[in-house]
Amino acid sequence: MIRLILIPILLLAACQPRQTADHAAMADAVKQEFLHAWNGYKTYAWGHDDLKPLSKGHHDWHAHSLLMTPVDAFSTMKIMGLDTQAEEAKTLIFEQLRFDYDMKVQVFEINIRLLGGLLSAYQLDGDHRFLNLAKELADRLLPAFGSPTGMPYRYVNLLTGEVADPISNPAEIGTYILEFGTLSRETGDARYYRIAKRALTVLFEERSSIDLVGQQIDVTSGAWTNPATHIGGMIDSYYEYLFKGWLMFGDEDLKAMWETHIAALNRYLAHEMETGFWYGRGDMSDGKIAGTFYGALDAFFAGTLALSGDLDRAAKLQASNFKMWSLHGIEPEGLNYVSLENTWDSYVLRPENIESAFYLLRLTGDETYRKMGQTMFESLVRYCRHDVGYAHLKSVKTMEKEDAMQSFFLAETLKYSYLLFAPPETIQLEKTVFNTEAHPLKVWP
Repeated sequence: MIRLILIPILLLAACQPRQTADHAAMADAVKQEFLHAWNGYKTYAWGHDDLKPLSKGHHDWHAHSLLMTPVDAFSTMKIMGLDTQAEEAKTLIFEQLRFDYDMKVQVFEINIRLLGGLLSAYQLDGDHRFLNLAKELADRLLPAFGSPTGMPYRYVNLLTGEVADPISNPAEIGTYILEFGTLSRETGDARYYRIAKRALTVLFEERSSIDLVGQQIDVTSGAWTNPATHIGGMIDSYYEYLFKGWLMFGDEDLKAMWETHIAALNRYLAHEMETGFWYGRGDMSDGKIAGTFYGALDAFFAGTLALSGDLDRAAKLQASNFKMWSLHGIEPEGLNYVSLENTWDSYVLRPENIESAFYLLRLTGDETYRKMGQTMFESLVRYCRHDVGYAHLKSVKTMEKEDAMQSFFLAETLKYSYLLFAPPETIQLEKTVFNTEAHPLKVWP
């Protein structure tokens, strides 16, 4: 078991970077790009989930819109001080957002985007209607946790409570404690926290003898169906929420789980070589690195390492993250970190690289990370901006655009870009934990 060397909260102020006139100008530039993306949504996708910028249309995840973009974007508007736009979104949400639809939704995505967004909106805005919507939504998600193990099924019908797909993964099982725990604290109903923690705990208890988890597990039996282990998509936010859950609630069980896993990750999957410092992929049973795939989703881990106090590894990993970004002027979805060749050419406006730069800037005061952030933001403007909003890239080699702009671009990518240049007091890390969709939620005593 390792002992975390945590940065004392009282020392955060000592390393806070100060905002200069140039930083203020950059913060305003990010805000203007947010407005460009939001205005594209307003003009061509109002009342729907996502904007399709190239065709000037819209995309809904299900038969009925759940207003993904307005709910996801609201916390960014409040942080940026965009009061007019926040009121527009708020009015739309209260007029149109409903959950009593006979349709199946993915529990994980609805939790991080909508439940997290509504809870953050309540804490930032104070309107109790946000909390009422959050509670109704959580109650409609609860049947998913009715498996024999307490780990949630992947899908649930919002109207009937019917569940589907027992083959899940650590991220979709273990990414609820921040949102459900916040709901428990705000409503006084402890069952939400209890249900989310049970899912985390059962998953943790199914870890291998060397303290790693696999990529897929049957929530009805607890049997692993895919033993691949790594820090990337399908596992990533499970690790993130163990540490952040401890930060938010002071739950020592969550801290102990994080410490157990991070010791194993650093022992087995940390991979230092000529191309940089990375985390590889292996089998949960032996931990031997068998794959050298590293992707845009993996880039979040530098920020989590920094939060945990492991600034040395965090700095080395962020240097690798930025190398991945710099190879083509914008990062690919996947990279072979030995050959530095792409394994997946697309870029879908992901935030994780920028997110990690933000945490390292805040926790070290090193301007290197602000410069990284500026480079990445300027790349977004150069390659992904469209006359109507922003667009995914089919390939970071050709920079050909794709007709999609997911809500997390407004919730995460532009929020972290803005916070790199905004005054430090805009968000105080000693009082705030971001969920994995970058919705700020308050730390509870």
